[in-house]
Amino acid sequence: MRKRADRKTIKDLAEEDRPREKMLLRGVAALSDQELIAILLNSGYNEDSALDLASRILKMSDYSLHNLSRLSVSDLSSIKGIGPAKAITLIAALELGRRQKYSTALQKKKITSSRDAYEYFSAIMADLPHEEMWMITLDNANQVTGSYRIGQGGITGTVVDVRLVLKTVILGNATQFIVAHNHPSGNLNPSDADKSITQKLHEGGKILDIRMLDHLIITSEKYFSFADNGLM
Repeated sequence: MRKRADRKTIKDLAEEDRPREKMLLRGVAALSDQELIAILLNSGYNEDSALDLASRILKMSDYSLHNLSRLSVSDLSSIKGIGPAKAITLIAALELGRRQKYSTALQKKKITSSRDAYEYFSAIMADLPHEEMWMITLDNANQVTGSYRIGQGGITGTVVDVRLVLKTVILGNATQFIVAHNHPSGNLNPSDADKSITQKLHEGGKILDIRMLDHLIITSEKYFSFADNGLM
């Protein structure tokens, strides 16, 4: 198939403007999201360059890397020129980024504020398309002693076993804990169910002389703290 006269391929660009060459000359930070995705795609399709395909991927995700990280192989493969191999490569790269973020969060072993807790939990669940609830346990010096997924649900909610949560804290020889769950919808307002589980965990912990420090609701960019808002 002949290349359309009004469309440039990557080879038509000046060498210093081609994504790979630009990265070598100016460093990876100089590349746009579109150029980074084009490198991962490696090649275009028929008359469309890798940059063209990258542009379509960004448009599908509303130019949000958070939205992009939630796309499936099927979603990406719906774009003409993006087969399973390209989709898998892109998803794998995004997963590596998520894991790096989580690894960095794990290095912060002391939690002294709701912001610290948010940064820890955000690395785990901020980009998930479904709800999950996680817990971190702490010692008396607020050092993190463990992290656990304590509930997983669908789009609208998750189920948590209060007895299992408190048992986990005891078996881990911890004295304090913080829980958090994500709202994929982006809504930070706590539901009646969120308030109910917070009360049950808080009251159950007091009976066992275990301190519940906070419950956070996590979205991709913000969080809600029950403790900061006087709901505990």
